[in-house]
Amino acid sequence: MARRAASARLSRQEALRLYEEADLVDLASRADEACRRLHGDRARTFAVDRNINFTNICECRCRFCAFWRAPESPEAYVLDFETISEKIREALALGATHILAQGGVHSGLDLEFYERMLGAVRDRFGVWMHALSPPEVAALARREGFSVRRVLERLRAAGLASLPGGGAEILSDRVRRLISPRKCSAGEWLAVMREAHALGLATSATMMFGHIEMPTERTEHLLRLRDLQDETGGFQSFIAWPFQAVNTDLARSGDLGTGWRPATGAEYLRLVATARLVLDNIPNVQASWVTMGPRIGQTALHFGANDLGSTMIEENVVSAAGCAHRLARGDLERLIREAGFEPVQRDCTYRPVPR
Repeated sequence: MARRAASARLSRQEALRLYEEADLVDLASRADEACRRLHGDRARTFAVDRNINFTNICECRCRFCAFWRAPESPEAYVLDFETISEKIREALALGATHILAQGGVHSGLDLEFYERMLGAVRDRFGVWMHALSPPEVAALARREGFSVRRVLERLRAAGLASLPGGGAEILSDRVRRLISPRKCSAGEWLAVMREAHALGLATSATMMFGHIEMPTERTEHLLRLRDLQDETGGFQSFIAWPFQAVNTDLARSGDLGTGWRPATGAEYLRLVATARLVLDNIPNVQASWVTMGPRIGQTALHFGANDLGSTMIEENVVSAAGCAHRLARGDLERLIREAGFEPVQRDCTYRPVPR
């Protein structure tokens, strides 16, 4: 998407003021208008896919995450390829167009493991693999002694089709030192995405908010994404979700503070609307019904979101933190219709899927 004229863009000060001070109804109206300019008045999209978490062993041990396990944990696992294959067969039978595959940053899995996995999926199923994430790629590059570009080139040759935006959390090193000190820095996350875009790999961008970050850091996160998109044009979508506290070290430690509470639906919708207005060069904004529930996800379609996300079929990360919303294809279609739009299934690149 072409960069908009600088005079039409929100500055840093304007973005923060809009996020903190704008009337919510007015903010929704502005974001909805921006969304309709980009996507029209009728169609709103959804996807059918499956999220396969092939391992929960992770050396990052992020304090906000309830999913990771140490290698010695009795709950630790690495899925074998037959198990992964069965999950893919089930997803394809339900109409999935792509597979989201992510794991922990597992020091015992080398680059050849990922090449074998991607290559086997390509050869057996030919399905689009939206896989790994910047922290996984950055860690692989360090372990193998390769550049990020070389790792991505090899993964792409093996069958990687696009890169999810996981691991962004908040793109502030102050925040990352407190919640995920072993994970790649904000600059490293952006650098992986820059290399992916240079190689023609489309990616998504994410934000996990509502923990210890400040409003200025939320808006700065959006602006750093916008800046990189001006440079590369490789982000296809933006997805935000609020921190889920159950079973996390961040909640157990008390570091959230006595006044902390989960983000409300209104706070989530405010962020979605602000993102739609700030990210004038990222075409798609996705609603997170998985964390916020179906009704808030549906409402986000009037706050600047044009996509209701996917059926996912399987989800393990936020469910480990106590979030267990589930929707089938028919549920997503119904929610979009009830919001006043026409549901259109799309693939991983946001192209309509013929019925």
